[in-house]
Amino acid sequence: MKGYDKYERTYFMPPECTYDWVKKDHIEVPPIWCSVDLRDGNQALIEPMSLDEKLAFFQMLVEIGFKEIEVGFPAASETEYNFMRALIERNMIPDDVTVQVLTQAREHIIKKTFEAVKGAPHAVIHLYNSTSVAQREQVFKKNKEQVKKIAVEGAVLLKELADQTDGNFSFEYSPESFSGTEVDYAVEVCNAVLDVWQPEASNKAIINIPSTVENAMPHVFATQVEYINKHLKYRDAVTLSLHPHNDRGCGVATAELGVLAGADRIEGTLFGNGERTGNVDIITLAMNMYSHGVDPKLEFSDIPKIREKYETFTRMHVDPRQPYSGDLVFTAFSGSHQDAIAKGMAWREEKKLYKWSVPYLPVDPVDVGRTYDSDVIRINSQSGRGGVNYVLKQNFGISIPEKMREEVGYLVKHVSDEEHKELSPQWVYEIFEEKYVNTQPYFQIKECHFKQIDGIMAEATITHGGQSRIVDALGNGRLDAVSNIIKDYFGISYELSVYEEHALSQGSSSKAMSYVGITCEDKMYWGAGIDDDIIKSSINALVVAVNQLPVIKADESIQDERLVEMKNYIQANYKNITLEDLAEHFHLSEPYVSKYMKEKSGKTFGEIVQNIRMKKARTLLKNGNMAVENIALSVGYQSVEHFNRTFKKKYNMTPVEYRNS
Repeated sequence: MKGYDKYERTYFMPPECTYDWVKKDHIEVPPIWCSVDLRDGNQALIEPMSLDEKLAFFQMLVEIGFKEIEVGFPAASETEYNFMRALIERNMIPDDVTVQVLTQAREHIIKKTFEAVKGAPHAVIHLYNSTSVAQREQVFKKNKEQVKKIAVEGAVLLKELADQTDGNFSFEYSPESFSGTEVDYAVEVCNAVLDVWQPEASNKAIINIPSTVENAMPHVFATQVEYINKHLKYRDAVTLSLHPHNDRGCGVATAELGVLAGADRIEGTLFGNGERTGNVDIITLAMNMYSHGVDPKLEFSDIPKIREKYETFTRMHVDPRQPYSGDLVFTAFSGSHQDAIAKGMAWREEKKLYKWSVPYLPVDPVDVGRTYDSDVIRINSQSGRGGVNYVLKQNFGISIPEKMREEVGYLVKHVSDEEHKELSPQWVYEIFEEKYVNTQPYFQIKECHFKQIDGIMAEATITHGGQSRIVDALGNGRLDAVSNIIKDYFGISYELSVYEEHALSQGSSSKAMSYVGITCEDKMYWGAGIDDDIIKSSINALVVAVNQLPVIKADESIQDERLVEMKNYIQANYKNITLEDLAEHFHLSEPYVSKYMKEKSGKTFGEIVQNIRMKKARTLLKNGNMAVENIALSVGYQSVEHFNRTFKKKYNMTPVEYRNS
């Protein structure tokens, strides 16, 4: 990049560097906080706050817990002056709160300032003059002694006027533009001011070190502060304060390392408002301490409310990435992050933990007024299965089976990708509902009844192609029986692989949620059902899943009504039915019935009977201790050897092997 060679480091290292601050790794107690929102923050606004807005802002700062508040520069404008007077005359300053006003080291400005603070219960008069090499040479055209004299004369006048003015006053001095000032010279000026004030432990003076324009790395500032801390006079009677700006983006680090180096106090603003890139953000500093288990002594448990007021008063906007405060700072869009957060939250709930250790979340969002369901995991094209499941669970009580999550995640991601939008929780639910709950385009089961007959006999009304048929089938349970009905009706084969259910934890808690996964030709198909009745929800889930099978989509034919009736008759009499019995029941010849069934179903009469017997045999093998010989008899085989051969041919294992599998 061209032009780099016209710049050079403009800071000064102290005459001696001790680096004791490096030995500390954390801040044990919070510093004294001083908000400068109403002065430094306000003067940086395009449209400064009105009197009423400043009064409301002051009240908000008091509610947050600030005990020291710099309220303005009374000599700068009538609004600033009137604001100070309003606070005093309206008795708005609590007994435990100190207001602070800024004044240049100029006689008429100092006098105007004291007029403004007359009658204040406790006010800090903040005196400053610039001390940097650049300011001395270019602006004031004065040497070191002359610049120090400005500070000393200002300090003298402060002391004189404080004695002459009604009120309770303390003093603060800042070597403004410290960033470009020789450190030992800054200490020299500060000590000269302290010699005038002669502070005592009962009435401390404040020496404030501002990084007016940040120009050094944070460790440099810490080393400078440590030197000042060790070389100030009256140290036990002095509060060492810092006023970091953020020109290099290091305001927070500068403040934290400065506290480690011996600073007692921090001046900053909410959300880092202030000149140029802003002042140090007190919220970030306080919450950083909070995340280490240190009470910052400021109340930030409802940051969204504070932000709303701040944005109203200042007409500024908090960046979505602002630490702890921005809209997106607790939000995970990435699939892996979402999965880790969801598992961390589940772990925390399972273990009933108090200490916070959830991945990717430095603090509990709830502690700062945020919510898990709308702030933490949000869905777009980068999201994963864990995030989608989390959103559905948190907002709608839907806990998707583990094996189903990947498919649902990809479906939701695809919609977000196509729409180029973030998906709201409601939108995610609607996608899920449309695909897995409401999709029954090819057939439906509107009604189903069950009987206990050598297992479970189901009688279902299938609506397909605009017509309804009543179909019967046996099963080892209600859902299995309905599944057999569907298989028999369409002449298809699939495996009922996954079944899960739970009560909906939110919304209508009386409703049951069921999930069914079926495997057909090595591919899984899913359905979900919601109903007051767990059986109905299970059947709905199964029907949705089967509706997704390609074979169902391709089959536009309607099952022949007579064939359905024949299959139902076989189901009811499978133990000993013969082709002759079937033909006689329907008043048809045996050859006609045999040919008819083969043409309409693709299976012979014998194959249909055998399939029913084998399904029943499997049920008995898995659900009881009945001997194989007795099972063979019960499903219609007089010879156990014949039964064994038939079973092994169909399933590639003996009945005993199947029972033990």
